[in-house]
Amino acid sequence: MTSLRTLGSSDLEVFPLSLGGNVFGWTADEQTSFAVLDAYTAAGGNFIDTADAYSAWVEGNKGGESETLIGKWVKARGNRSDVVIATKVSQHPEYQGLSAATIKAAADASLRRLDTDYIDLYYTHFDQPEVPVEEIIGALDELVKAGKVRHIAASNISADRLRASLDFSAREGLARYVALQPHYNLVSRDTYEGPLQDLVAREGLAAVPYFSLAAGFLTGKYRPGTTVDSARAGRAQEHADSERGQKVLAALDEIAAAHEAPVATVALAWLAAQPTVTAPIASARTVEQLPALLGVAELKLTQEELAQLTQASA
Repeated sequence: MTSLRTLGSSDLEVFPLSLGGNVFGWTADEQTSFAVLDAYTAAGGNFIDTADAYSAWVEGNKGGESETLIGKWVKARGNRSDVVIATKVSQHPEYQGLSAATIKAAADASLRRLDTDYIDLYYTHFDQPEVPVEEIIGALDELVKAGKVRHIAASNISADRLRASLDFSAREGLARYVALQPHYNLVSRDTYEGPLQDLVAREGLAAVPYFSLAAGFLTGKYRPGTTVDSARAGRAQEHADSERGQKVLAALDEIAAAHEAPVATVALAWLAAQPTVTAPIASARTVEQLPALLGVAELKLTQEELAQLTQASA
């Protein structure tokens, strides 16, 4: 069995790959979503990531589709206590922003869709610098005290605002962020490395990176001059056509061949080995895509291989 990792200073024990729920209700229908969730948990996975806004960007959707499918699946399987569910607030069309009233109303709406009494990990999805951290933390603390949320976390936030939030929590004895969800991968390092990563390390938070596979580019299926039929192909193809992207692919190919492992597994293994990272997030729209993601739990790269990838991605 793969050993679970403690999420920062919390009491949550999580699998080293968080399953992204952004595809549920978008590129994966209910039947496929259930199959992916079944396969992930059968392999020992227990850490499911979603947001109240998933997938409001799809024509005909209104947001909350992913949470609703996850709630149906948990109810059907009767496994609520076996899974760690993370969701987010601030981007749902009906609950925009991070005012105290919005946070509390959005949390109640997420609880209804997830068909549960509590959210294990509740993120502020995108920070709103115009809202005082005192208001945000105060509202989140109320949710924790009410038993609706077990732990709180942040995503898409500056080092200064994260610092101010942590300081306020400490000063007032209120709920404190235990994790950060940054944009971070082999071809996007400056989105996390530096002051933000240093602060997360210093404060003992867990990093749970999103875009871990750079919109699919780090699976290796996007190459210069190739065409891939995918909803995210445009973003991935930009990486494929860049000099750095090609250097990273060359290094990934070499290391993947040495381990007889998929390119995606190697890319995730590099990320999982970085300081502060507890569990990268990656999504699978089919069961067939899962093994390459789950492999991160077992693949350990050598220091030389890690250095090779770090250098290629510089």
